[in-house]
Amino acid sequence: MVDVFGLRRRVERLDWAAIGQSLDQHGCAITPPLLSASQCAQLIALYPQRELFRKKVEMARMRFGVGEYKYFADPMPPIVRELRAASYPRAAAIANRWIRALDAAADPLPLDLDAYLRYCAQHGQTKPTPLMLRYEAGGYNCMHQDIYGRVIFPLQITVALSRRGMDYSGGEFLLLEDRPRAQARGAAIALERGEAVIFPSSFRPIAGARGLYRARMRHGVSPLRSGVRYTLGIIFHNAE
Repeated sequence: MVDVFGLRRRVERLDWAAIGQSLDQHGCAITPPLLSASQCAQLIALYPQRELFRKKVEMARMRFGVGEYKYFADPMPPIVRELRAASYPRAAAIANRWIRALDAAADPLPLDLDAYLRYCAQHGQTKPTPLMLRYEAGGYNCMHQDIYGRVIFPLQITVALSRRGMDYSGGEFLLLEDRPRAQARGAAIALERGEAVIFPSSFRPIAGARGLYRARMRHGVSPLRSGVRYTLGIIFHNAE
């Protein structure tokens, strides 16, 4: 396949061993820029185009926070489709390691995105889930998990499209880890334009006194102090 956007090359050049280690130790990993400044601007310019999206959600109406997001319709814009496909095999390798660590008898995930999406379809999950999110001053996102059915891919990716300190202030990416018989642990992550954070969709394995256990993970966004913030979310499992 021709790497029109240079995304496959950028994804392949990432230090995936270090990413896996960071996910194991800290519950997230931050990448160098995956999208160029022009690619970020191109994606932001797509946001007003209603025909590109299958669903819009106003967070305040759903008590999810303050802001809005839109799920892309099929066929997704090529740059979104390419980033999802390029990232999937590497993310699946880490996800399979986690799955095996928690349950040696569990079936591994396929290492091909199309095969995984067919698996989602077998469980009634056929709607694409990559999305764009938009926040204005005062906007925020409550702590949550992106679960759309029985099938949940263990990892997902958020890419910053706006310039921190120029287009907006505040609006840090938040991650919260619930630990049994212990206080929850949180992290606030400030992404530069084009950078991505890779993080668990619902849980991650953590070593305890009796072996590994599942730590519940949630994510959100702190309130924006000023400006407008756009992000791209790459979720690998589809929705019902």
